[in-house]
Formats: sequence, C-alpha cells, structure tokens
Amino acid sequence: MNRITKTALVVATFFSAPSFAGYEVQIDDTSKLTFGGYFKADLRNVSGDQAYRDFWIGSSTGVPDTNKTSIQARESRFNVKYSNGELAGFLEYDFYGSDGNALVSNSYEPRMRHAFISYKNWKVGQTWSTFMPLASIAEALDFGGAHVGQVFIRQGQIRYTNGGLELALENPANATDDNQSIPDVVARYTFKGDFGQVAVAALARTFDDNGVAGHADGTQLAYSISGKINTFGKDDFRFAYNAGAAGRYISPGHNAGDKVNADGSGDLLTTQAYTVAYRHFWTDDLRSTVYYGHSEVEDFNGVSADSDRNHYGINLIQQLSKQLSVGVEFGNYDADISATETADSDYIQLSAKYVL
Repeated sequence: MNRITKTALVVATFFSAPSFAGYEVQIDDTSKLTFGGYFKADLRNVSGDQAYRDFWIGSSTGVPDTNKTSIQARESRFNVKYSNGELAGFLEYDFYGSDGNALVSNSYEPRMRHAFISYKNWKVGQTWSTFMPLASIAEALDFGGAHVGQVFIRQGQIRYTNGGLELALENPANATDDNQSIPDVVARYTFKGDFGQVAVAALARTFDDNGVAGHADGTQLAYSISGKINTFGKDDFRFAYNAGAAGRYISPGHNAGDKVNADGSGDLLTTQAYTVAYRHFWTDDLRSTVYYGHSEVEDFNGVSADSDRNHYGINLIQQLSKQLSVGVEFGNYDADISATETADSDYIQLSAKYVL
C-alpha cells in the first residue's frame, strides 16, 4: 500500500470516528498514530479584590470590587503521537493563545504545549520541565490547581532517563538578560512502590550579568521534594515542597523577572513554595479533592518585605461515564499586591469534561 493510500485511510478513519473518540490507528507493522486530548467547558465566577483570571497563577493584580463571570472552553486540547518502534513524536495544542474577540466570535489562537521526539532513553523538544513534579499536582477544575505553590513550566530540553533517574539540559531563558549561555541543569530521582511515589530534584541555573547591576550572576540552586502517596482505598495524598533560587520556575508569574537581592551579590531572591492535596472517592464515580498552595518570595517588595500568595480549593466531581465528568469547585486566592496591602477573591467554577 502506498503512502498516499495509507494517509487517506487514516484521515477517513479519523474523521468518521463517532464523537471524535480517542484511539490508535495502525499504519503498518511498526508504525501507528494515537489521537488524544479532551473537551472542557467552564463556567467561572470570580468576586473580590483580585482581578479575574481563567485560572490562578503566581502573578497578582488587585482590582477592587471584582465580580466577573465567564463561560469558555479554552482549556480544551488535542494531541497526536506518531510511533515507529522505539521512536515517537508527540504534539499537543490547547487554546490559551492570544485572546479572541469576546463580542462576536470568541475565537482564540491555538497554543503549542508539547512538541518532542523520544527515542529509547532520550527525549528532545518542548515538554514539562524535568524539575516539575507532575505526580503531586492536585486534581482541580481550576486549570492546574494551586500554581502558586508549584513548579510549573514547559520548555525546550534534552533529557536522559534511566529507571528512576532523569538528567536534563533545559532552555536557559531569562527575562532580564539575553546573554545566559549555559543551559539550566536538572537532576531528578523518583522512588516508586506500592506506597505510591516520592521524588527529589535539583536545579542549577548559571547567569552572567555582563557587569550590569541588578542582574543575576553566578550559579543559582534550587530543589524540590514531592510525592503522591496511596492512602485508603483509591484515595491519595499529594505534596510538593519547592525552595531555593529558582526564579521563574517556582510559582509561575511570581518572580517571572528573576529579581535579585539588593545586596549586589547577583543572587536570585529565595522562593519557598508548597502544595498539599487530598483526594477522596465517595463512590467509584464520585470524588473530591481539597488542596492548598502557598508561595513566598523573600524581599520581593523591598528589604524585609516578602511577597506571599495563597490558593485553596475544594471540589466535587461526578464521573457520568468513562469519558464524561462534571464538577463544581469553590476556592479562594489571596496575594500581597504591595508591601502593605493584601487582596483576595473567591471563585466558583462549574466544569464539564469529555476525555477522548
């Protein structure tokens, strides 16, 4: 069978699938395409003194008397994986690109999330940072849960994996200095067993300030301890503690500019952040997660004026079928918006999710 015929069959099969269901298409004896993703619709209301966001992250904008409701489906995503023996390529998009016209079309630009090649022990391309503890992230309707306490970042990298050991060189982007020439270095080790899993990770970033005062300089270090522990029945407890001179890696948006100490050392401001979450299954089809995240950047608002962020949430999710779930989540986000002022907002979110 020639390549054109194969492609035609794949496309025909793909678009004739009922409800756009996720599945595999075998191309030949060694090659296959796998389609996946999900559709997610959210109704979200934010009220208080923090500006509306589709989901909370580490950045903060105080807006008094906020009260906004949004109905949107931007978290929906689609991915495709091509496999040929031990070689695979993976591509995924969602719709958190540029904002569209909310008055008429409500269209949003696709945003590339992942694009990488994997071969045996190697992975090259863009995906979650090796420093990011994926297993510890709470199941939340707010996209990503308590970002404020997490390492949360996707970027280009070269990663080697052998058992529980992962070593990576990652994109050394920096908001204030384009001359960061040495890739960020990450090492992670994950211990797995009947209990669940626990991981430890270390991050090293090397900067050159080129003689510019107020820019980062030298090697900056950070670490992470995280896990997902099985408890009773299908329940689990998830946690992560992240600390050190991580800058943009911890609590996305909190210290996105990699601010440094005022003492002229060139050291990044120290961040401490953590998340805890417990997921409980009331029945096989009904579950809840309660979670909390906190981050603190030392001296962010001036000497001895730290910056705090907090996010807590609790949800109830009903599994209507293997692929369809609906849920409701209540929560609160608060943050220091200056050295002397704190603002917070409550939120409620209703979601429906259809997994391909």
